[in-house]
Amino acid sequence: MSDNHTYITTLEWTKARKGALSSHGLPTMEVATPPNFPGGHPGIWSPEHLFIGAAEVCLMTTFLAIAEKSRFEFLAYSSQAEGTLGTLDRGMFVEKIVIRPRLVIREEKDREKGILLLEKAKKHCLISKSMVSEVTMEPEIVLG
Repeated sequence: MSDNHTYITTLEWTKARKGALSSHGLPTMEVATPPNFPGGHPGIWSPEHLFIGAAEVCLMTTFLAIAEKSRFEFLAYSSQAEGTLGTLDRGMFVEKIVIRPRLVIREEKDREKGILLLEKAKKHCLISKSMVSEVTMEPEIVLG
């Protein structure tokens, strides 16, 4: 497998402050300015949501790959991510992202390994490593 990967997206303005984001072989999604900005639209994915979601999805997919290689079995994984905007001299930016993964395990003995694998996933997530934003994690491990 090559270390070079290219991802291509296409964006087309549709009306007002809305557009259609697509990539070959993937469903098109409507995107817009978030509702808390002038001219924003509720109920539509915004660049801010996609940015924060990218970090959250990357943590999960990196964890899944590491868990599989480690033969770590768990019952469920879910998460919530929260992004906070800040302001610098260059303007507004996503200052911080907190990802709260929830991992359900079978036995108490798996708790420590679950935390270790989540921390390893956070360290190796290529999206978070590419961001200027501070990305932190507050894991919850639950017996199922």
